[in-house]
Amino acid sequence: MNVLVIGSGGREHALSWKIAASPLVAKLYCAPGNGGISAIAECVPLKPMDFDGIVAFCRENHIDLVVIGPEDPLVGGLVDRLDVEGIKSFGPSAAAARLEGSKGYTKDLCAEFNIPTAGYGRFADAASAKAYVAKMGAPIVVKADGLAAGKGVIMAMTLDEANDAIDEIFSGRFGAAGTEVVVEEFLEGEEASFFALCDGTTALPLVTAQDHKRVFDHDQGPNTGGMGAYSPAPVMTPALVERVMKEIVNPTMAAMKSRGTPFKGVLFAGLMLTAKGPELIEFNARFGDPETQVLMMRLKSDIVPALIAAHDGTLADLKLEWHDEAALTVVMAANGYPGDYKKGTVISGLDAAGSLEDVQIFHAGTRLEDGEVLANGGRVLNVTALGKSVGDAQARAYKAISLIDWPDGFCRSDIGWRAVAREKRSV
Repeated sequence: MNVLVIGSGGREHALSWKIAASPLVAKLYCAPGNGGISAIAECVPLKPMDFDGIVAFCRENHIDLVVIGPEDPLVGGLVDRLDVEGIKSFGPSAAAARLEGSKGYTKDLCAEFNIPTAGYGRFADAASAKAYVAKMGAPIVVKADGLAAGKGVIMAMTLDEANDAIDEIFSGRFGAAGTEVVVEEFLEGEEASFFALCDGTTALPLVTAQDHKRVFDHDQGPNTGGMGAYSPAPVMTPALVERVMKEIVNPTMAAMKSRGTPFKGVLFAGLMLTAKGPELIEFNARFGDPETQVLMMRLKSDIVPALIAAHDGTLADLKLEWHDEAALTVVMAANGYPGDYKKGTVISGLDAAGSLEDVQIFHAGTRLEDGEVLANGGRVLNVTALGKSVGDAQARAYKAISLIDWPDGFCRSDIGWRAVAREKRSV
């Protein structure tokens, strides 16, 4: 098969790495790709939202499967366009991707189908939203309804912070994403990431994972797209996985099917594990980043038949096998991230770091220039390792990081701390 991966981040590098290992794949392309992906796939200068260009490329290069990484083209309808053109793809239709594209849509679906989530209100004007905040009190969570590149969620610890967040969203900072706000109850507990492959009817859970959103050690500082992740997540016991499938994932699949918009692709549930049980924080309609990096390291099976089965509606016949080892990834980011940062700084030592046993370095924001690897984004590298335990994988990942020479970058030094503490307690 000829396969095209859409996207340019660490998630797409990890997916490309796994797809490239499949004996079913003859030729792998990535659009637009990055400095690391170019080692395993032919990178083509197409933007993810250039649907005409993507279709033309698929025709010219006899593409058999398109795997879409980021949310924008999914919410924008790339899968629908490819369906019309008769080109097989992995991902949900635009109607199904509303689970990520509109937080209000998802909250209403949860209310209608009794899916556990935080109490909420939807508002199209600031005055109504502020009245709701005054009634509910703080802490409270304020969200832009649409896609805001992970930046449209504000955890307001005071009423003033909540009101400022509402003003900021309605001021137009997030463009079309901010035409409506969702204000919701502040949930207490531990967060976890839950992924299931879906074919419109069947949902197949993947192994558990947990990420770190805050930029600094000890979960301090502003939220980011994710500074690291690990799998398995010890907090997600088999009993909890069963509850998530029964109370959240399967009812969502049934709800979407009943609305005539069956969900195909990967459903990513951001969960809060509360005293009452698992509650949905949000859905994403694609693989998480950086969780994908640890999932791909642990996946023993060929991923390509699974991607095809999700499209074809045959997941019920599929069984995935996983490595018993734990995996952990540490994000190396440009100094200043998630604020302003410099691009074009030189990174060296990657060959030495990547040659360590059971270590893979996925590129999230790099470009190649005159034989050098240059930083080209905020999150730049995902240093990923396997180990007998999360602690073992953690030690291996940080050993690899010690071999990377990049004065203009930084990383957290405590990725996996919760799981490592649990492992030590259970010894």
